[in-house]
Amino acid sequence: MMNVLEQQLAHLVDECRPYTAQGKVADYIPELAHVKDDLLGVAICLPDGSYIHAGDVHHKFTIQSVSKALTLCYVLMEFGEDYVFSKVGMEPTGDAFNSIAKLEETVPSKPLNPMINAGALAVTSMILGDTAELKIYQFRQFMATLLNVPVEEVRYNEKVARSEYETTDLNRALLYFMRHHGIVEGDVDEIIDVYTKQCAIEIDCFDLARIGRILSGNGEDPVTGEELIPRRVVRIVKAIMTTCGMYDASGEFAVRVGLPGKSGVSGAILATGKHELGLSDVGFGIFGPALDSKGNSIAGMKLLELLVERYTSR
Repeated sequence: MMNVLEQQLAHLVDECRPYTAQGKVADYIPELAHVKDDLLGVAICLPDGSYIHAGDVHHKFTIQSVSKALTLCYVLMEFGEDYVFSKVGMEPTGDAFNSIAKLEETVPSKPLNPMINAGALAVTSMILGDTAELKIYQFRQFMATLLNVPVEEVRYNEKVARSEYETTDLNRALLYFMRHHGIVEGDVDEIIDVYTKQCAIEIDCFDLARIGRILSGNGEDPVTGEELIPRRVVRIVKAIMTTCGMYDASGEFAVRVGLPGKSGVSGAILATGKHELGLSDVGFGIFGPALDSKGNSIAGMKLLELLVERYTSR
């Protein structure tokens, strides 16, 4: 059965790879512009923690905005939903992920949700630690727990982090605006330092799929059954991923795919859902760096849509 599934998966990757020619890599982050634009891979983490996969699954990429869902898990576990949602909302928006418009229109001036940049920056500012170094270590430790590896194996790409740090004036503007209105506290450059490093953590499709499997399994490790994320936190984060996880294409994604998902401008897509072929509670990890106009992997979105149409139950 696994060989058949992997053959089918390989055919889907081949079918979707030509879509990469219709997109472009995120060249506004200079280091990401160097990635080959025709890469495409998918891993599916099954209920027992094993995988089926096809394509360029061993290629390492930076997690980028997928980290927004994981930092949200972290701060909800540390501070609880009342505190977190006093600083950031939970409503979807049709504006671009880096828009400042809603901050100016909303009273109080808190971000609409944790998946847009303003909301993600507010969430990052809550990570525990007296220094940027301690904060990013705390998040790396949380990632290591999810991936079941030593924290030393959770690394960020220093070139990508530096490239983002030096070209992120708009995010600095968002933070200064929010600090003025009392939404965030602390040093803006320190928050930017943590944010760019969390986005630059390197993973592969298998890592992404394992995280998706944990979320689909109500926060439990697929191998040991240990609770890694409380069930309530998982429910909240999956709900926000469903409504806000794919930038301002979240509504279209909900119609075409219908699964909780989160994308990043590296071409990463994390998704979680059910599988019809005698399986349930699976995690999807997809990588395809050529992006559409909304900042989502153009071939990855098509691949996930076809996977849902042919093999999964929403």
